[in-house]
Parts: sequence; C-alpha cells; structure tokens
Amino acid sequence: MLRLILMLSLLIAAPLMAEQKAVDIYSQAQLLKMIRNHTYLQQIKADNCQIVQDIEAHADVLKEPLYQYLWGEMLNYGVCVKADPASGIQQLRAAADQGSAEAMVRLAEYYAQGKFLMKDKQRAVQYVYPAAANGDLPAQMMLVKLFGEGYGSPRDYMMAYHWLYNQTFNDTKTQEQASVLLAKLAGKLPASQLEQAKKATVHR
Repeated sequence: MLRLILMLSLLIAAPLMAEQKAVDIYSQAQLLKMIRNHTYLQQIKADNCQIVQDIEAHADVLKEPLYQYLWGEMLNYGVCVKADPASGIQQLRAAADQGSAEAMVRLAEYYAQGKFLMKDKQRAVQYVYPAAANGDLPAQMMLVKLFGEGYGSPRDYMMAYHWLYNQTFNDTKTQEQASVLLAKLAGKLPASQLEQAKKATVHR
C-alpha cells in the first residue's frame, strides 16, 4: 500500500517537475549560433522567459558582448520585458564598442532599414566596416551591398571587394548571393583595381 502511494505521488509530481525544469544559461557558443541563425528571440520565448534576470546580469553587470546583444534585442522587441528600444540600442552600441561583429552588423541593419534609428546608410557603412575588416562574412556581404548601392567612400570599394571575393563559403546559397553583390560592385571599380582586388593579397 505504501509503495502504491509512493508511486502515485511520483506520477503526480513528475509532470510538475518537468514543467518547472530550470533552463541553463546559454553558453557563448550556443548564443552565437542562435544570433547567427536569427533564432535567439524565439528561443527565449520557448524557454518561457525563465532566464531573463540571468541575461540582464550577464549584459549589465558582466558586460558580455553577446549578452548585451541579446538583452538589447529583447528590449528592442519587448520579448519577456517591456519594450524599450532606447535602452536596447544602447546595449547594442555597448556590444559594438567591445568589438562584437554581430552588434556592429545589427546596428548597421537598423540604420540601413531606418528601424529604431533614422535611416542613414552612410552610418550603416561606418558600423559595418570594422566588422568586415576583421573577416566577418555577414559584415562583408552587407558592406559590399552598401558600396554597390553607392554609399561609403569609393577608395574603400576595392578592399571590400577583395575581402568578400577571397572568403570561404559554407553553403552554395550564400556564395551565390556574394557573387551577385560582387558583380554589382565590380561595375564601380576600374579594371586595374578589379584585377588587383581578386588577388589573394592586396596592398593599398
């Protein structure tokens, strides 16, 4: 009888325990993957907003760039917290100031789109350029796109072409997108610069 009561108690408690199972804070690798796959906000919702305070602490106290990015985006879109784009953009700027390529690209996107910020594609170039120079592929793609549209300084076009042309791509779709962007920028380069930009190494 006692054994039966114990088993019934465990059966009743099991769903409650499963429902209340704690969510671990994301590792840097996990968070980076979520950011690059654009699934970070969906994951926060899927985790039922259980680690909001942890995320805020990693952003505001520990000043970790990826968590500043995540916390900033949660504030921008009101995910698990009250929407506060002013504070959200401030978090993204703090991450960018620490060298986060992801934050630089995100701010550049907002400037290019005119979302949360006044539309200013020249400012977008300023944010995305350092990340592109450090080898970040999404940044290089965006920079070449902006240059192809005529933004930025023409003296930087050759280097942007060079960086993206000499990249390594993980999938055919991205490589094809890069080819289209490069073809547009190529039309803005003199033949001599275009030839030089395609070399493995280039001297400015």
